[in-house]
Amino acid sequence: MRSRYSAYALDRADHLVRTWHPRTRPGTIEPDGDLVWEGLEITEVVDGGEGDERGVVAFRARWRSGSTTGEQVERSRFVRRGGRWIYLDGDTG
Repeated sequence: MRSRYSAYALDRADHLVRTWHPRTRPGTIEPDGDLVWEGLEITEVVDGGEGDERGVVAFRARWRSGSTTGEQVERSRFVRRGGRWIYLDGDTG
């Protein structure tokens, strides 16, 4: 989760593509260059350990765009594929 947050913050769409399940990944990924990501707080972790094939990470990510601020709150699902964790999908709220 932290690497994906960093990829959004640094406009690294290549990392997002590599860490997003091909079944759920959109055709194009274009981070919003106007957003400045200001912090990530992990609020919940379910499974995702060494012996697990699935995991959940809930987070709150703060952003700023000009004088507007906000946050993205999501409960993300990850699966292990080829020995690596990849983002499957998530519920925002």
